[in-house]
Amino acid sequence: MQKISETQMKSKIEKLNHIIADYRSVAIAFSGGVDSTLLAAVAKKVLGKENVILVTANSPTFPQYEFDQSRTIADFLDLQQLVIDTNELQNRQFSINTPQRCYYCKMELFLKIKETASERGVDHVIEGSNHDDLSDYRPGLRAINELGIKSPLCESGLTKSEIRQLSSNLHLPTANKPSMACLSSRFPYGEEITEEKLKRVALAEDGLRELGFVQFRVRSHGTLARIEIGELQQDEAWRMRDQIGELCRSAGFTFSALDLRGYRTGAMNEALSTP
Repeated sequence: MQKISETQMKSKIEKLNHIIADYRSVAIAFSGGVDSTLLAAVAKKVLGKENVILVTANSPTFPQYEFDQSRTIADFLDLQQLVIDTNELQNRQFSINTPQRCYYCKMELFLKIKETASERGVDHVIEGSNHDDLSDYRPGLRAINELGIKSPLCESGLTKSEIRQLSSNLHLPTANKPSMACLSSRFPYGEEITEEKLKRVALAEDGLRELGFVQFRVRSHGTLARIEIGELQQDEAWRMRDQIGELCRSAGFTFSALDLRGYRTGAMNEALSTP
């Protein structure tokens, strides 16, 4: 992890604190991931716990493992967590899985969070996008901008590695947590997303986690599971290929393959001709 100087970090922290201080109260879109956890911790410090609520979506596209972890981390932060139900699959524009899929997902999510915030008398909705997200294909950011949602980490210029560094300094349990993304990111654009397919992917990923793998993705290509494993565990994955193949078959896939390039974020965006 590349570290920036103490002076640079201090400057970014001061900017983040200043941005959040302008909000009297906030509802945070909270997944329990690295970014939203840091955002919650800083908001609590700046605004006080009585002026911060965490809002987490319970959705077929959000892995149960991650949802359960979000409850644990909310308890660690000693902040109130509200759970809202969303079901993007009911939106045909989402389920047909065009490259604009994330736009429709974020639009539904943040409309509901804004409604929840309004009911609670909370002034602002904020979320945890960071500066690195600006360099990736993220149609969800368009929905966030259209709805007037604030992104303090991004505004303060904090990158993912810097957020991890700051999380470590604050002794947050998410400092080294593997990156996560909703289950819909496991499907190539154009392949329809169904609840059955989401469950199949989730089951296979739960199996990999039980085998001891840390950073991975199970990408679904019809009946084929293309498995991306983090660089440090690729040799281990090859040695355990029979077990991995069996767990994929048990999850409902007919075929399985280890991706030679390993784990990387946004792998499905590689098929897009225009960013």
